[in-house]
Amino acid sequence: MELIHTVAAMQAHADEQRRAGKTLVLIPTMGALHAGHFALVEAARKHGDYLAVSIFVNPTQFVPGEDFARYPRTLEQDLRALEQCGVDVVFAPEVEAMYPGGQPQRIWVEVEHLGEHLCGRYRPGHFRGVVTIVAKLFHCCKPHVAVFGLKDAQQFVILRRMVRDLNFGIELVGVATVREPDGLALSSRNAFLSPGERGQAVVLSQAVAAARRQIEQGEQRVQAVVETMLTVMAQAPEARVQYADVVDVETMQPVERIEPDQEVLAAVAVFWGQTRLIDNAFIRAPRADA
Repeated sequence: MELIHTVAAMQAHADEQRRAGKTLVLIPTMGALHAGHFALVEAARKHGDYLAVSIFVNPTQFVPGEDFARYPRTLEQDLRALEQCGVDVVFAPEVEAMYPGGQPQRIWVEVEHLGEHLCGRYRPGHFRGVVTIVAKLFHCCKPHVAVFGLKDAQQFVILRRMVRDLNFGIELVGVATVREPDGLALSSRNAFLSPGERGQAVVLSQAVAAARRQIEQGEQRVQAVVETMLTVMAQAPEARVQYADVVDVETMQPVERIEPDQEVLAAVAVFWGQTRLIDNAFIRAPRADA
């Protein structure tokens, strides 16, 4: 497995593989890898024959007061695991490599409308940081295909639109959320939970599962679905709910009523202390003739 730290070396390496006729697949990560990331590696094998993983904790997607400094960094452990998985190359740049000259960054990829609600409402500038760094990683690693987890659903929808609107010519693949046996979505931030908080955190998956059942059974009133999710999460006494909402998948805008055959995203965000967890579900409403 190759380990590359500089942009120029990564671009040259990608060019070499392309000339050799390889189909390059990129899995962008911030490290602290877990089974959810390894599921992305397995999915990536179906879409290409040369696997690249990037590991970069991106400072520009953390908003003031968030956990950039304490975000887990386990590079050596991650590298050992990725080599065992048969990954071909890891791109692990320093901040200076991705943001030459330091801050402030002067050129950004901006996001309109799609980042106004859900996470974007509470994390101003977050998605600008995400799409800017992913665009940079695409230019560095030059993939034909990029693989992302669907746990970060709003991020995936925004990146899919970026690729389309800016003509990147890259296929985006979304992989279903990997969960613990009790339903909790795998996340690097789960390590910050106390045992008691960890036990309560199952309410996130239970809330979005309840939303799925309601919508698939024909409930069209979004307020009724939101109230159901809030009722489920109220069972966790230490949880501080940031949001529970239902939005249209294409526009990422809230809706009051779910139309037949409409695809929506039911999503929640909850704090335990300073630890923020999210969960969601893509849900297709029944057709009118169903």
